[in-house]
Amino acid sequence: MAMNSLLSSQLYDQNTFYKAFEKDLKRARTSILIESPFITLKRMNDLLPLLRKARQRGIHVIVNSRCPVEHDQELAVQASLAIRAMHDIGINVLYTGKPHRKLEIIDHEVLWEGSLNILSQSDSCEVMRRIISTEIASQMARFLKTDGFIASQTMHISRAKSPK
Repeated sequence: MAMNSLLSSQLYDQNTFYKAFEKDLKRARTSILIESPFITLKRMNDLLPLLRKARQRGIHVIVNSRCPVEHDQELAVQASLAIRAMHDIGINVLYTGKPHRKLEIIDHEVLWEGSLNILSQSDSCEVMRRIISTEIASQMARFLKTDGFIASQTMHISRAKSPK
């Protein structure tokens, strides 16, 4: 692993993350993978237009989250509505157990990882690290695939009906 990749990483908090993250979404060329265990309508109202534009540019988008039935009633309804909206624009949503990781990989080159729930963060103190490194982003992608979470050729992509 190239240590200089980690030394050149940048840290963001809940106040600075989304502006930088949105720039990365707008620059994506081929793929976006988001792992966020929770999904809220408030956050998705901000992100869905950007994800829609990415899909219109032909970007392959995968979201890995918890199945809505694993949440309490209110969050389950919000997650279900947001997932339906993502399905409607062609985003593949995976339910792979009870993920709790918070990360994003863009174009197998940009890796975001930390404590911030990307699709639901609202009112909490968080940290996210942004690393631009094909080597490190690929290492994470391989780890996720080996770990059974993101193997697009063999993973069942959930398009199941969401709870009512």
